[in-house]
This record gives sequence, structure tokens and C-alpha cells, in this order.
Amino acid sequence: MAFFPTKHTRASETPGPPKSKLGEWRESLVFALVVATLVRWSAVQAYTIPSESMEPSLLVGDYVFVSKLHYGPITPQTPLQVPFTHQTVPVLGIKSYSDLIQLPTYRFPGFSSIKRNDVVVFHVPHESEYPADLRTHLIKRCIAVAGDTIAIKGGQVYLNGQPGAIGGRPQTTYFMQVAEPNDEVRQALHEQGVVDYTQPDGIPAAVTDPETHKAGFIISCPAGVAAYFRRQPYVQALTVTGANVPVGILFPDAADFDVSEAASAVQRRWQLDDFGPLPVPKKGQLIALTPANAAIYYKIVSQYEHNPGVSWDGKTGMIQVNGKPLTSYTIQQNYYWMMGDNRHNSEDSRFWGFVPEDHIVGKAVLIWFSIDPYADMLHKIRWSRLLQSIS
Repeated sequence: MAFFPTKHTRASETPGPPKSKLGEWRESLVFALVVATLVRWSAVQAYTIPSESMEPSLLVGDYVFVSKLHYGPITPQTPLQVPFTHQTVPVLGIKSYSDLIQLPTYRFPGFSSIKRNDVVVFHVPHESEYPADLRTHLIKRCIAVAGDTIAIKGGQVYLNGQPGAIGGRPQTTYFMQVAEPNDEVRQALHEQGVVDYTQPDGIPAAVTDPETHKAGFIISCPAGVAAYFRRQPYVQALTVTGANVPVGILFPDAADFDVSEAASAVQRRWQLDDFGPLPVPKKGQLIALTPANAAIYYKIVSQYEHNPGVSWDGKTGMIQVNGKPLTSYTIQQNYYWMMGDNRHNSEDSRFWGFVPEDHIVGKAVLIWFSIDPYADMLHKIRWSRLLQSIS
């Protein structure tokens, strides 16, 4: 009987050369890199907190894990991601980001929707010179979701006309007037966790109020810490400061933050602690556009939803498409309102408006490590923050 070897038999008859230790190590490394890349894209990514905009919920020096499974991972827009500067830098024959192939995005299903009070990582909306997935990552708290109406009155957030239940511990900036800015006061500031990252030791420096010419400290802290200082005999006054910005800076008076000079025809003159009411756009919503509200939706129509031929007519305060006024528009995706917990020291939706759903990266879920930038070597690690869930 003739014997016809199977494919397995033939393979065993002609074995390849044995792999070297270096080859095995190289294949293992490549496999590990591929797995790590897939996990980073689809499941979990680590970030470091570089600024104080989310304090005291997240501190400078916190290392956090961000879950992409909650809302679902999103496909990249750019298959080739090459580092560029803002100038023209030829890399592989590519001269600018506009030369990159940009693919339509698709979000895979997640096990949760974006909810109010979620701490969210997203692509900054106003870096229009880059595709969304190559923009700077920001981390803020989602204050309002699509369909909500957001307002701030005297520092209190209102959602749909009712006081909002805001997560975390919102932080306010005060001028703390003291009888004498001595070491006792500085020690109390340190013990209460009040930090000024512009100072070498992190402790706020004594200043003089330009209006009253009284000595004191500018501090940012949650309400509980403010209440503590109000009870101290050395504190003469504690007043809110830093809530006002120049008129025309905030959204939607400035319709296109840091991108163009488009400005609302109807100036609202809102401030950080007195803002709105403002509706948050929802997918499928039909908007009637007028000079009174067109600036609210200009970035949505011109940038976020990729409509061609869009421009801003400063004379009429209207959006134009191919030179003609746009009088109505149907919203194509959901939008969200993001704010930092450090309310007077956060560049957020009050400055640049809504965050599109396709800019959302994931939900911050865990502080896995934390380093105090001002502590000595023996106290550098914030042990109490390790493996702390983010709420």
C-alpha cells in the first residue's frame, strides 16, 4: 500500500533550523509590544496628571488608569501617526497633518454610556490643525450630558433648572486676608493641602490685595478647607477671587476659541461663576439658527461634523455654507460639557464649548500611583492615594 504523508508528516520530515535565543527573545518582545499596543488602544491606558485643574480630586503627580472599555474604544483617524511640530516638517514626504490620510471613526460598543460626574479623558476640541486622535489629551469632569441645560449661578451648578449634584470636591479660589503672613499661617496652609505650583516649595507666597492693600494669600481649596480657615483667629477675611475674566473671552461670546476670530453677534458677558443657561446639543436635534444663537453651533457645523464650505459672516453673525446663510441644522452626534474641579483655575468648556462624542477617549477609574513634587525623598510617594478609585 502506498503511503502518502500528511502535511504534518511532511513538515516533520523537513524541520527548519532551530531558533536562536536571540530570535526567541526578539519574537517574544514583538509579541509583547503588539499585545501592549492592542491593550492600550482597546482597554486601558495610563496617564499622568500634569496640572492642578482637577484638584483636589486629582493632584499633580497622580498616575491614573483610564478605561476605554467603559465607553468603547474608537478607531484611529490617522493610520500613520508621525510627530510633527507646528511648522512644516517633511517626514517621509509628508509636510503637514493635512497630508495624512484621515479615516472615518467608529466607536466599538462599551458597557457604559458617558454619565454626569464621570471623570473623562478626551481630545482637546480646539486644536483644529490636527486630526482629533493626534490632539492633546485633557482630563475633566463631565458636568452635563447631551440634552441637558447647564447654568452656573454664584458658583452653584444648575442642571435643567435644578441644583446639580456635582461629584468630587469643587475647589474655589479665595483671597485670605491675615493679620500677619507668618510661618504659623504657612504651616496651616501646608497641613490643609493648599498648594501653589508656581512656588518652589509649593506653599502660597504672601501677597497684597491691590484694592484693600491688605496682606494675605491667594489660595484654592474646597469648601471644607475654606470653612476651617474662616474659624482661625489669624484670618481676618476670606473672599472669592479669580472668578472674573475679560469680557468676550468665554464661550460662546468667543465662538471659536484660539482658532479664528468668530464672535457671537449677541454678547452674553458670562463669567466663570455666573454662566448660562446653555443647552447641550443632542444627536438628531434640529436647531433653528439665528444671530442670537449661531455662535453656539459654529464649531459643530464647521469643525466637529466636517461639513464642507462653512464660514462665519461677522457682519450678520450667521454661519454660511457656500456663501449662503444657514438657517437650520440637525446635530449629527452627542455633545458633553466638561469642567475642572478647580473651578477658577481650569480651562474647560466655559472657554471652548462642547466636547463631541467622537473626541472622548475613556473614563478615569483608578489612581495607581502618586508622587508629591514638593516632598522630600522619604515622603515623595503619597501612599494614601495608591490604588484609590476615582469618583
